[in-house]
Amino acid sequence: MTYECFELDMEGGVAHLKMSRPERRNAMTAAFWKELPEIVRGLDARSLVISSTGPHFCGGLDVSLFQGNQSFETNSLEGRQKFRQKLEELQASLNSLAEARFPVIAAVQGGCIGGAVDMVTACCMRYAVRDAFFVIQEINLGMMADVGTFNRMPKQLPEAVVRELGYTGERLGAERAERLGFVNGLFDTHEQLVAGALEVARCIAAKAPVAVAATKQMISYTRDHPVAESFAYLNALQPAIFDIDEIKRSLKSSKRG
Repeated sequence: MTYECFELDMEGGVAHLKMSRPERRNAMTAAFWKELPEIVRGLDARSLVISSTGPHFCGGLDVSLFQGNQSFETNSLEGRQKFRQKLEELQASLNSLAEARFPVIAAVQGGCIGGAVDMVTACCMRYAVRDAFFVIQEINLGMMADVGTFNRMPKQLPEAVVRELGYTGERLGAERAERLGFVNGLFDTHEQLVAGALEVARCIAAKAPVAVAATKQMISYTRDHPVAESFAYLNALQPAIFDIDEIKRSLKSSKRG
């Protein structure tokens, strides 16, 4: 299929989704918000890399969404209801990444701005070019980030750092982001970045898919629940996915490697 905002490649269980509108800094248009969840939910993949084209990863929400759109009017009860509905639609679009059964890796070059920060916080891992940066741009526009940044980032960075970024709208450079654990690794060029992210994705895809999916599910659950509850969840989940034949296959594959 062809898409307005993306290019999709598949190889050996690894999906590679590229944002493909560099002339607009890969801004998140109405088509973007519609296509992303459709693609992600329809993938038969073991891992997914999201990258982009051009000098910047993504410039965030396309301002055209605000023009002549009554869904963003909040001067009446009806307007506020429509606004909430639109907000939930946008959130659901990015939630598709967090809810995918397979791990999702973001490969970031240049600017990751506004809504793009919402997007990468919904990914499992983030890799970046050394001169990349992240900006919670909404505060610079008189808004609050509302599509996932403040729901996920405080669990990915120290709270004081999130407050600093959220209050000031200043850039978080990739090198500082790596030191703080928000970015998993750094590369010198965009080409090396994409190759490196795909190599991680191939490593994941070589593992037992049910075990990987359960691991993603377990880590996410534990992040959001007390330790005792996470043990109860694990004890219900593990018997459902434990497979001695898969373990034997994995051991044989490991020995061959």
